[in-house]
Amino acid sequence: MATRSRGSKPGGDQPDTASQASSPAGDKLQKVLAATGLGSRREMERWIEQGRVNVNGRRAKLGDRVTEHDRLTVDGKPLQREDADKVRCILYHKPPGEVTSRSDPQDRRTVFQRLPKLKQGRWISIGRLDYNTSGLLLFTTDGELANALMHPSSNIEREYMVRVMGDVTPDMLQRMLEGVMLDDGVARFTDIQDGGGDQDGINKWYYVVLMEGRNREVRRLWESQGLTVSRLKRVRYGDVFIPSKVKQGQWVEMDHKDVKTLYRMAGLPAKSLQRVSAKEREVMERQFGKRTGRGVAKAGRRPR
Repeated sequence: MATRSRGSKPGGDQPDTASQASSPAGDKLQKVLAATGLGSRREMERWIEQGRVNVNGRRAKLGDRVTEHDRLTVDGKPLQREDADKVRCILYHKPPGEVTSRSDPQDRRTVFQRLPKLKQGRWISIGRLDYNTSGLLLFTTDGELANALMHPSSNIEREYMVRVMGDVTPDMLQRMLEGVMLDDGVARFTDIQDGGGDQDGINKWYYVVLMEGRNREVRRLWESQGLTVSRLKRVRYGDVFIPSKVKQGQWVEMDHKDVKTLYRMAGLPAKSLQRVSAKEREVMERQFGKRTGRGVAKAGRRPR
């Protein structure tokens, strides 16, 4: 005589293990919003909590999933999702004296003021640089890409060129490589290379590498050794170096090869590029006085 297996329902029905294992339909709402270029996933979560997003006429909540058939509105305006499968990425050479936020209470200049205007979505910065730091900043219209590249688990190297004032000893360098306790935990450089000295002999240059992007981390590590950072410039983010042709305050559109590099670094499938308008192309090329050349993602030696 047949017996009912353990866990089966009365009447001989077996549990629907396939439906139990299946995931809810659709993608997380904050992921969909971020993919359209409105902001990072974390920022989109805040928008949802603030009641700025509706799904099919009702106020959205965290945990909602949506499909391509759902109607989304943000601040009462319908969200256009047709370009979510396309992306734009630019590299910007930030000068000192600009903030990385969209607005500033002190009315200081922001990095976003120099960037090309978008008809839809907005530029999302991949990481930040503090007010007095110059160098490489990446921007994208894909919030998922930005989120993945900035996540601590990405383990992406950030390389800086730093000018230090003071007497630097081998013991100081070794301590910063082994790890120094700062206010927000242990920090360390994964590499320090001699970059030469200035003619006055007071300042010396170094190339240093970090695997994270905590606030003022490079400066605080050197300051922990009683030294002063007089200049700081980011020259590399992962496999992307800042090109020598891109001067402070200038930006360059990243080509297909460079964008594929970013998606590879993020562990995400690459999106196709959104076409740049002729006017934007003209503005970009005017910065350099000629047509732009090759891409910006290179695994070459450090720029000087």
